[in-house]
Amino acid sequence: MKQNLLTALRDIVGDTGLLTGSDVSQRQDGLLNGQSCQAKAVVRPADSEELSAVLKLCHQHQQPVTTQGGLTGLVAGAFTKADEIVVSLERMRKVIELDRVNRTLTVEAGVTLQAVQEAAEAADLFYPVDLGARGSATIGGTIATNAGGNRVLRYGMTRASVLGLEAVLADGTCISSLNKVIKNNTGYDLPQLFIGSEGTLGVVSKAVLRLRPKPSAEATALVAVQDFSQLSKLLNLAESGLGGGLSSFEVMWNSFYRLVTSGDRHTAPMNDEYPFYVIIETQGSNHEQEQQRLESLLEAALEAELISDAILTRSEAEREKIWAIRDDVEALLNLSPVHGFDISLPIPEMEAYLNQLQQALSQHWPDHHQVVFGHLGDGNLHLIIGKVPYAEKATLDELVYAPLAGIGGSVSAEHCIGYDKKPYLKYSRSEAEIELMKTLKRALDPANILNPGRVFDL
Repeated sequence: MKQNLLTALRDIVGDTGLLTGSDVSQRQDGLLNGQSCQAKAVVRPADSEELSAVLKLCHQHQQPVTTQGGLTGLVAGAFTKADEIVVSLERMRKVIELDRVNRTLTVEAGVTLQAVQEAAEAADLFYPVDLGARGSATIGGTIATNAGGNRVLRYGMTRASVLGLEAVLADGTCISSLNKVIKNNTGYDLPQLFIGSEGTLGVVSKAVLRLRPKPSAEATALVAVQDFSQLSKLLNLAESGLGGGLSSFEVMWNSFYRLVTSGDRHTAPMNDEYPFYVIIETQGSNHEQEQQRLESLLEAALEAELISDAILTRSEAEREKIWAIRDDVEALLNLSPVHGFDISLPIPEMEAYLNQLQQALSQHWPDHHQVVFGHLGDGNLHLIIGKVPYAEKATLDELVYAPLAGIGGSVSAEHCIGYDKKPYLKYSRSEAEIELMKTLKRALDPANILNPGRVFDL
């Protein structure tokens, strides 16, 4: 990298805004599976104006840029190369405006998801997007990846909670569409271009988030299920029986439940011999009413022989213990070498797909360990496959992703494509779709400087 470019970048962001040397190499490109940062510099603009000036300069020098947020992604999207610089929005963490009447929150993109949730809660409102990495994940990152999480079943993906945003294009042009109304049919919906685009079309700098009335009550149950066919029936019963209040329907296969509750990490709240465990949660305005509604659902499910055991939590402490089991993905690191997969597919196809995958894995790696859990209501499964050598990951990826093409599945439900899933995008998108994506990329980033090599190659 030419020294005059670094000097010009320093002139824009100041001494505290530009990191070089060991200050760069000591940083990681990811929280879980990150490598040491390989970039020549990390540029940390303090506001949208500095971000615009930085990208304009990089565009003029055709300098490749990797954008980084909270580094909680799992597809190597934030991994760096030696010829790149990093643009990080870690200094852009202002909560700009909370509008109680419109129920909106306007923030800079570097604000963490947890900070957004807390700001909403302080106003007796609610931001529904939630995921385990809430303390690190940034709003810009969740928008760039269209993050899902635990409440998609009721509130949708991040896309459903973004009313407007500001994004800076590769040439420094600032597109400000900070819309605050739900209905706005005035031509192309430009913010949607950037949601889920993984920073390849522009860098999100600000966002207007849609808040909801804060649920004042919730009820949570853990139930055991004997057969996969009962899961979809239980889901239908929960959606109809809870009057639109169902917010979570999280399924843990026995492999996950037994692994996480073994040892000293968690005490198993019920027998660990059942094939499936489901966390059912409902939200509403009255605690007693929600408890009664969920209790009635459990009684109906028992009567219909859809569940074999049930625990209805009676306190917040009990509820937190149940969710702590589901959220404890760190326990899976004991399966090293471990590989994580985030896929989606139609519920009727899941059992056959998993059986087929299990057979294929056993043929290649008899000692492998497969763990399954997921947000079943939205078709999202998380597969954790351990005891498979890292050197054989390409073979493993092909076994997981290839069958999805014939059953209407997606190689990425929540974490996007990045570098890791790029070879397998063809299993979820047609050639025509990928070519249209490339057309958009060429139009908005003709020099291909923004996160080059992610999603697809130009």
